Amino acid sequence: MSSYRPYQHIERRKSRQIHVGKVPVGGDAPVSVQTMTNTLTTDAEATIAQIRRAELAGVDIVRVSCPDEESTAALAEIVREVNVPIVADIHFHYKRAIEAAQAGAACLRINPGNIGSPERVREVVKAAKDHGCSIRIGVNAGSLEKHLLEKYGEPNPDALVESALEHAKILQDHDFHEFKISVKASDVFLAVAAYQQLAEVCDHPLHIGITEAGSRRAGTVKSSIGLGNLLWAGVGDTMRVSLSAEPEEEVLVGWDILKSLGLRHRGVKIISCPSCARQGFNVIQTVQTLEDRLAHVQTPLTLSIIGCVVNGPGEALMTDIGLTGGGSGRHMVYSAGRQDHTIPADDMIEHIVDLVEKKVEALQAEDAARKAKAEAEAQAVLSTAL
Repeated sequence: MSSYRPYQHIERRKSRQIHVGKVPVGGDAPVSVQTMTNTLTTDAEATIAQIRRAELAGVDIVRVSCPDEESTAALAEIVREVNVPIVADIHFHYKRAIEAAQAGAACLRINPGNIGSPERVREVVKAAKDHGCSIRIGVNAGSLEKHLLEKYGEPNPDALVESALEHAKILQDHDFHEFKISVKASDVFLAVAAYQQLAEVCDHPLHIGITEAGSRRAGTVKSSIGLGNLLWAGVGDTMRVSLSAEPEEEVLVGWDILKSLGLRHRGVKIISCPSCARQGFNVIQTVQTLEDRLAHVQTPLTLSIIGCVVNGPGEALMTDIGLTGGGSGRHMVYSAGRQDHTIPADDMIEHIVDLVEKKVEALQAEDAARKAKAEAEAQAVLSTAL
């Protein structure tokens, strides 16, 4: 019997659900995509502009570093001007956490065991409760507590998990349960092993990531291996791809990982060939242009761009719209898997963009009609009951 398991049958780990502002994390909520700003938080205008670019890319949650009082003061303006919940990144100074909660942060990234006395912990927990903040416990292999390094000799999965559970217990002892946990490492094997071990011993929602993954290309590969491994196993409730690149690039890669696993769908998913001498048009340039031209589309839709007729017709069978290279300067366009018409090479970019946008309009109209029908049926049932 085949052991093949279609991606749509990924069984996600059961976890408690918390909220980061309006975004549910854990439970049956979809895996959310996060990023972090790299502007100076004190430069509110630049930080807001960066968050808005990430919003256009599809970000669900954004983390902002708050290292000093000037940053938490700027945070209030930032929160007011953006549409996604903000996580305030706090390290050791408990007052910054309290100020961030007062400024409107939806979540505090802080390890309660690192901020000092029990009284300070109580003050932070009270601020979080008073202002509706959740908390992320962020354990990192590069900054493990001294007693754990002495106990284990080096960062390892046991040390990361023990650190996470120690911090979690502090919050639970204060009757605070709106928290998620991350156990990040730059080493893929260490991070994955730590997350797998943690997932087995608790039901806390998990924020997954491979920290300091690297440059745009190398970091994308590294994160895809680590995060893909975890997500395929059902582990992960929210995620960040950590790249030495602009935040919106992290968001795009995160979405591509989720789309590749069938866990979430957003925008145009392009299936394209690597191209070869058989190609009837410049596939690489065409795909790059279409990615840019169709970046504004949010409705899920599939588009195949194949340079020749060897694999083109087969791929087109499984996509909403397809383009296959042909001879004599004309190429075949497919609609819903069927040959529809041919177009000359000079017109194909504008033609495909137009087809996609019209398809999106049709899908949106169908969706609106379904919702209207469902609402009307619900109202009819309610009227009958009354």
